[in-house]
Amino acid sequence: MLVLLPPSEGKATGGSRSPLDLGSLSLPRLGEARAEVLDELVALCSGDEAKAAEVLGLSEGLRGEIAKNAALREAGTRPAGEIYTGVLYDALGLVTLPDAARRRAARSLLVFSGLWGAVRIGDRIPSYRCSMGVRLPGLGALGTYWRTRTPLADVVPEAAGNGLVLDLRSAAYAAAWKPKGEVAERTATVRVLQSKVVAGVEKRSVVSHFNKATKGRLVRDLLIAGVTPSGPGELVEALRELGYAVEATAPERAGRAWALDVVVTEL
Repeated sequence: MLVLLPPSEGKATGGSRSPLDLGSLSLPRLGEARAEVLDELVALCSGDEAKAAEVLGLSEGLRGEIAKNAALREAGTRPAGEIYTGVLYDALGLVTLPDAARRRAARSLLVFSGLWGAVRIGDRIPSYRCSMGVRLPGLGALGTYWRTRTPLADVVPEAAGNGLVLDLRSAAYAAAWKPKGEVAERTATVRVLQSKVVAGVEKRSVVSHFNKATKGRLVRDLLIAGVTPSGPGELVEALRELGYAVEATAPERAGRAWALDVVVTEL
């Protein structure tokens, strides 16, 4: 099973004195593209600060992220699983996973990134600020860049092998790689809906906090249980056995992914 995750907007700072080594990162076929994006980002943030803030969509209170980006090649690094923070990663709780579940996480989790394309949680990276929605002056929109001008379309299916792909990415990161053909047919996307009863009528809505926390908890539970569903149908059964209320929609035609709704009433 390959689990596709978004990164977090906020990231942990600090790290070892070992600087970034692009050649050590997983999915080495992305190396050239990573270097190109890194060079563009460092150049942008080493120049006009106002322009960098505009391109990156940074408020006045986040101007410090520009200097951090400018120093990415010399900055200390940490495993990506420690760099990414926030609601989803707090609920996933990588550092508190049992040893066996942590090994499964290292094999099965793939975090998409505007800067790196995609990384494993054990890859050592510096803290950075560059979302998939950014349009770098020399490369354009990063979602389009990773989808059309890099080998990401080949790399992700290779990483998935013949197994299930559980896609938990947000829309911006899903734009960087879209499953096709046979891979799509064993891919399941997940939407989390909060259910409330108002005046005797059930109402469902997408709430960001519930969405992120539930996805993190869902991945954690799968990793601890050690289940290895071979396809979306088995995944639905596994999640229901773990106590989740899941409604599944099979694709209407070949080459499309399954759509899963996980319905929650509280965190």
